[in-house]
Amino acid sequence: MAGYSRAELMAVAAAHELKDGQVVVVGLGLPQVAAVLAQMTHAPRLTIVLEIGVVNPHPIHPSVGIADPRIWYRATCFTSGFIGTLGFILHRGLVDVGFLGGLEVDQYGNVNTTAVPLPGGGIRHFTGSGGANDIASLARSTLIVMRHEKRKFPARVSYLTSPGYLTGGNAREEAGLKGGGPVKVITDLGVLGFDPVSRRMQVVALHPGVTWQEVQENTGFPLGEPRPVPSTVEPSAEELRLLREVVDPAGTYIR
Repeated sequence: MAGYSRAELMAVAAAHELKDGQVVVVGLGLPQVAAVLAQMTHAPRLTIVLEIGVVNPHPIHPSVGIADPRIWYRATCFTSGFIGTLGFILHRGLVDVGFLGGLEVDQYGNVNTTAVPLPGGGIRHFTGSGGANDIASLARSTLIVMRHEKRKFPARVSYLTSPGYLTGGNAREEAGLKGGGPVKVITDLGVLGFDPVSRRMQVVALHPGVTWQEVQENTGFPLGEPRPVPSTVEPSAEELRLLREVVDPAGTYIR
């Protein structure tokens, strides 16, 4: 993978999933990087909503947290996380894509950001849901971005913070969730999707130089029999220039 990092490849792969004219809710990190990159390239009419309620900002200081006012410059709207993003935008069904990350994601796309068991016993608690449950429940689709490690991809999450397809099949619809559920899981090894019937996770693309066996060895549940899948599209020279010089010049997220 000479010439670019896997983090850069993840950002580009996530950006390619976004379409012009969509409304996307993002948090700090690679989702924000991917959304800005998409807006600068193939999706100029993309509406970016930060989780805290800031819409379409134009940062004057790169690679800082979303709570830093320098990243809100020239935003078209200032509201709040709970009332604005979660209330006026998500609950009205206006979000096309919501980005999620987490501690764990299971075979049905359920996400854990709350707690994981410790090897010697006990539980380690983390930040919890924030707005993730609302995004997973109400966005028309969700994209999950995570590092691909076996401990992060168990058959069943230790704690269900944000719903994917629950137990598979029609379980999500039967639970009354309005959003469409996860469509892709983008990792540093490849891109995974979901079977339209069983709703189980499956490999849809491998990053250049990555094998099916490598993905399976880093996943805590069977991915099915190996089959031919395409390689993800490598970053273009212009995408890498934008990532490195404009979107994240300090390399905070793409190093």
